[in-house]
Amino acid sequence: LDKAVLFPRPDGHDMPVVANLLASRKWIGDCLGVSEDGLITRYQDAVQNPLPWVEVEDGPVQAVVHSDVDINGQLPVPTHNELDSGPYIAAGLMISRNPTNGVQNVSIHRCQISGKDRIGVLLLPRHTWTYSRMAEEAGHALEVAIVIGVDPASLLASQAIVPMDFDEMEIVGALHGAPVEMVKCKTNNVRVPAHAEIVLEGRVLPGVAEPEGPFGEFPQYYGRRANRHVVQVDAITHRKDAIFHTIIGGGMEHLLLGGLPREATILESLQRHDPGVLDVHLSRGGICRYHLVVKIDKKQEGQAKNIMMGAFAAHYDIKQVVVVDRDVNIHDGESVEWAIATRFQADQDLLVVNNTQGSKLDPTTMEDGVGAKMGLDATIPLAADEFTFTVIKVPGA
Repeated sequence: LDKAVLFPRPDGHDMPVVANLLASRKWIGDCLGVSEDGLITRYQDAVQNPLPWVEVEDGPVQAVVHSDVDINGQLPVPTHNELDSGPYIAAGLMISRNPTNGVQNVSIHRCQISGKDRIGVLLLPRHTWTYSRMAEEAGHALEVAIVIGVDPASLLASQAIVPMDFDEMEIVGALHGAPVEMVKCKTNNVRVPAHAEIVLEGRVLPGVAEPEGPFGEFPQYYGRRANRHVVQVDAITHRKDAIFHTIIGGGMEHLLLGGLPREATILESLQRHDPGVLDVHLSRGGICRYHLVVKIDKKQEGQAKNIMMGAFAAHYDIKQVVVVDRDVNIHDGESVEWAIATRFQADQDLLVVNNTQGSKLDPTTMEDGVGAKMGLDATIPLAADEFTFTVIKVPGA
């Protein structure tokens, strides 16, 4: 889709559903007040200069309170794909608190509606998963909130690759240029954005696992069914005229929300070790996760292969890296392919690394996402004579 879409009465429900809000880089730039070219720099600056949120007494998100929870009755949760196991909350920020120090984490997880007040959730072994383990070891549930209908900055910040106990809502504040107003949940201690549309308050139950999936994921294949964590929902709050936001798995909104924050993190990581790295791009054909193109100012041979290894280390999802010279438009697939066609030789410029950690959602990997990674050096050899790689030009063009 190249347009945002609004369903005023989905299946007769009173609450509208909106999707495809951030389906182009230009739209995201417009939301943050920058051009497409300035997106990564703006995001990097916000991560490096977080702005703490402030707590307020109440907010529009708590105008309506449902203590007798019926998720599918009270919210228009869609079933997205033909083989999905049922309705899914696909654009909900899951906010959790470190059980020992109260620092919050923000992330997005696929949330299957398993009952009137029960959600199956896929937690990958990162921060929310770690907090749930900490809570379980202490003998209690992990308090969480699932927040639906937030501004673009909040969606982008939720995907930041940051250390443990780094509250992503502080990145949101930096992107806004003002602290985010947060309000305490009605049934637990989690603080949520006061101006969001909808909040489901609940607990990740310790020692409980129930079937979740399949669900259409970003590679445009289904994530398999397995026993996952379970959230018990204790209350639902929302605005008086709330709108339900969903993200279509594998669509541009889904891919860009994951891709842009990764680009910012990867670029910073690579530039820390090599100032010759000029720009990076996670391509659409590589589902904005697996295929990375890196533009460099080449100064020595072997530089490209070092950059490839740095990129593999920067994020385990990366499966292929193409390194090109500064004259190549890395946002244009045809330009990148031209560089490979005319500046790459497989017996000299190919790097393959076996048995590495990759994406568990890549259907070609082995168990636990173990697979191979490939790097292509599509840069001009420094020893080449100038004429051989002179690009043709029409006089006066």
